[in-house]
Amino acid sequence: MLRTALRNVLAHKARLMMTALAVLLGVAFVAGTLIFSDTVGEAVKNASARNLKDVAVSVQAADEDPDAPSSVGPGKDGKRATALDDKLADRIRALPGVRSVRANVTGQATLAGTDDQPIGNGWQNIATNYQPGKDGKDSRYPLVSGRGPAAGDEIALAETTAKAAGYALGDTVRFATDGPVLKKKLVGLVRTDDPQVTAGGSLALFDTATAQKLFLHAGQFDELIVAAAPGTDQHALTAKVREVLPAKRARATSGSELAAEQSRMIAESNSALSKTLLTFAGIALFVGIFIIANTFTMLISQRSREIALLRAVGASRRQVVRSVLAEAALLGLISSVVGFALGTGIAVGLRAVLDANGAGFPDGPLVISPAAVLSALGVGVVVTVLAAWLPSRKAAKIAPVEALSSVEAPPKLRSLVVRNVIGSVITALGVAVMLYVSTLKSGDDLPTAMLGSAVTLIGVIILAPLLSRPLVSLAGLVTTRLFGIGGKLAKENALRNPRRTAATASALMIGLTLITGMTVVGHSAQIGMDKMAATEMTADYRIETTTFTGLDPELSKKVAHLPGVEAMAPLRATGYAIGDGFGSITGTDLSQIGKLTRLEFTQGSLDAVRAGGIAVAQKEAKLRGWRAGDTATLEFNDKKKAKVKVAAVYKDNETFGDALADVSLVDPHLTQVKNDKLLVKAAGGGSPALAKDIRRALGDSPLLKIQSHEDLRKENAGQIDTIVNMVYGLLGMAVIIAVVGVVNTLAMSVFERTREIGMLRAIGLARSGIKQMVRLESVVISLFGAVLGIGLGIFLAWAGGSLVGSSFPTYEMVLPWGRIGLFLLIALVVGVLAALWPARRAARLNMLEAIGAE
Repeated sequence: MLRTALRNVLAHKARLMMTALAVLLGVAFVAGTLIFSDTVGEAVKNASARNLKDVAVSVQAADEDPDAPSSVGPGKDGKRATALDDKLADRIRALPGVRSVRANVTGQATLAGTDDQPIGNGWQNIATNYQPGKDGKDSRYPLVSGRGPAAGDEIALAETTAKAAGYALGDTVRFATDGPVLKKKLVGLVRTDDPQVTAGGSLALFDTATAQKLFLHAGQFDELIVAAAPGTDQHALTAKVREVLPAKRARATSGSELAAEQSRMIAESNSALSKTLLTFAGIALFVGIFIIANTFTMLISQRSREIALLRAVGASRRQVVRSVLAEAALLGLISSVVGFALGTGIAVGLRAVLDANGAGFPDGPLVISPAAVLSALGVGVVVTVLAAWLPSRKAAKIAPVEALSSVEAPPKLRSLVVRNVIGSVITALGVAVMLYVSTLKSGDDLPTAMLGSAVTLIGVIILAPLLSRPLVSLAGLVTTRLFGIGGKLAKENALRNPRRTAATASALMIGLTLITGMTVVGHSAQIGMDKMAATEMTADYRIETTTFTGLDPELSKKVAHLPGVEAMAPLRATGYAIGDGFGSITGTDLSQIGKLTRLEFTQGSLDAVRAGGIAVAQKEAKLRGWRAGDTATLEFNDKKKAKVKVAAVYKDNETFGDALADVSLVDPHLTQVKNDKLLVKAAGGGSPALAKDIRRALGDSPLLKIQSHEDLRKENAGQIDTIVNMVYGLLGMAVIIAVVGVVNTLAMSVFERTREIGMLRAIGLARSGIKQMVRLESVVISLFGAVLGIGLGIFLAWAGGSLVGSSFPTYEMVLPWGRIGLFLLIALVVGVLAALWPARRAARLNMLEAIGAE
């Protein structure tokens, strides 16, 4: 029986090739994900290890007492104050076992390129102090050219940062740390493999005194890095360092603890990405199961006489099952080996693509772990064997007497009653869960929605043979009317075996269900965001900083006096606690805010708030049980309490959050008074000239982000489109596998109908008619899968949309008819392309040989 299995694999190479391709693509996805994750994880781990090479102890500023004045946050002057100073550094240097102490100052600096556009990526724009050793160089940042900064008017940059900004040695670099533009001369370029910098950030280096002036106070540091003398125990040294630290204002961590923590964070980061990619790989393999099962079912139907003869000469049912499973295992193993090789290429390509888009992974060799090899090969073989299990049981049930029957006899079709009952129950259960999900409003209920979606999808897959008859018959009316006898034959062929048609269409349906669902939700979210921006904000510009460090109120006042500015209002927020709950209150200029936003009040009015008190959002009022006229005692972030009057209640508005008040209520509770945002309304609408005037009035800082309504819309659309396009790309593999399934089914169906096709040719159907018949059958199956997938995707998007709507009240489902039409068109094209080879093969059959085929 083993020899029989091997012979069958070799005898049906062409028929099994498409099945092998389905397994191969799925395994390639899994292998690529595992290899990519291992490679990137090892590269980041090695880069982190290099950064921690000489770190025996790390001393960092901390504030472990929540009631104490902050030792790490910004003070009234906007600068941070820490307990790490020169005296503490000297005390640590004097400890036995200490070789050296490196004192670091860190902050953020955003550079303006030569085109005046900001460089880098927000909080990844690192700024620190350059600390030369006895040789005049900083070992952490090897020089590429020039020298390190040594005076207050000098700066050094990472080579990649200078290249992105367009700077060369000797140029004047424009940058900002918290608002005003600063200028310094570029004196050196350095190399770094810091993951934050390589992943799209930037690096600026100053001499220590300048860095302290920019980010801290003279003589203070953010971190002290202790290097140990040879033979010193790291943990013992850490204990000694802790003894000299000021209580509750600094903490010491050993280098090994830092390395372990970084390894854990890297593992968690890689795990999230790997799980996402493996989820889509699982979808691709799930689609592949239909193709494999379909192929083996058809092969067994075609080999029924052969299997019957084996049973007649003494083969047991168990031997027949083992023979089919051995054939499947061999096919899975061969496909998995090739798929793993392809997956290695995918891993390399994925890393290159992500690096090209700013991921900036550290350099490192390709890592192929034994676990990745065994996992990928194991998955491929197991999936193939599992998919072939049911067909193998069907093969075992072939009676020996069937060896005497005609090979042309159509296979007996099993009743669908049991399957339809099971499918109806599962579908009803899934629909019930999704109807329940449609009443939920919290994003925490996402697992329930995912479970309900999976159950519904499985139920529809089981019911697909039942659904195929009405939908395919409806499509057949169109094909018959448009293409005559060819269209009618295509319909009858598609209906001949509902199980096969359903399995083939289901492979395409799964991908289109997920794609349609994501498209509908993404499109609806975009429309909702646009509506929210239009209804909540009438201002022409929203202004903030890219690092959320705030805007100088004095500079902000200049904006209000610019020609062309009709109204301007600042927004600055603080937090409050009441009972066990927390909220945020936004302070603004109540005399101007009515011109810049649309506030809809359900109780009270803006005039009542101006007279004294606060306005609260409808959601917050319901949560606290507040009504207009009530009083409440709030405890602000600075631990001070104030009794306030609830003067009004407004409909939920994302611009203001939980509550709104005059700046005079909020300002006393801010450590430093800065505007989080500015809202500006232009007299005649916004213009590029006015935007430039506003930028100049605010100091022309690279930190500034001045956005019009259109800019906000594009930003939101870009974020949503990025997610949706990523899903398209990841689900593309599943759709490709589904196309392979259509080709496979048609090719084997043509083989089954060889004599029938010969008879059709004999009674006058031309080669073009044969091609047309096969093409239309393919199109009908593809459209059946597309209609089922699109319809199910829309339902799931509707049911799960309430969870998305919990994030903003203006969300409502809007169908993207253009994209839905495009999906149907793609299904039509898939049907036509998938039929090219099977149709050509059918048309080239010799008429007489086909009629006499055994």
